Amino acid sequence: MKIKYFISALALVSLLVLSACKNPFRYTDAREIPVSGEERVKKNIEEGRGVTLFGGEKKGGVFDFASSNEVWRASIEVLDFVSFTNASYSGGILITDWFSGNTNSEENNQRELKITVRFLSNEIRADGIKVIIHEKLCKDKTKLDCKINKIQSSIGNDIKLAILKKAAILKKESEKTKNN
Repeated sequence: MKIKYFISALALVSLLVLSACKNPFRYTDAREIPVSGEERVKKNIEEGRGVTLFGGEKKGGVFDFASSNEVWRASIEVLDFVSFTNASYSGGILITDWFSGNTNSEENNQRELKITVRFLSNEIRADGIKVIIHEKLCKDKTKLDCKINKIQSSIGNDIKLAILKKAAILKKESEKTKNN
């Protein structure tokens, strides 16, 4: 009795799967089909092929662009005094280049900082971003003998606060323009 139900269910599922195929017996030239799996996947993506269940539509992804994310824009504006080595919106990270202060003292020329901002959320929240500061201390001007350390400093908190304040201002401005 259980075997009959199992076979019936298996036949029904097979029928549903096979009926979802548009034309399973399409004749193709073997030279048109890539040999490796990676090349087949790339070709299917380029042709827009995919899997849909229950006749659903293939939908594009939802993309949040950097220009509409207030936290990203605020971070760029707050850190505009230094160049970036990596600014990856999709990766959720900003990394500045090494920089030093504007003073001409001997000590400051041998100390440089690098700021990393990690985006943990698109929302304007204190736990939505993480600011990490690295310090590079060099023994001489040639900068051949340097130590790099991650430092805990009030600078990190100040930058984080400045980013959050600027993001809140940008959000208010964008809501004001939407309502007008």
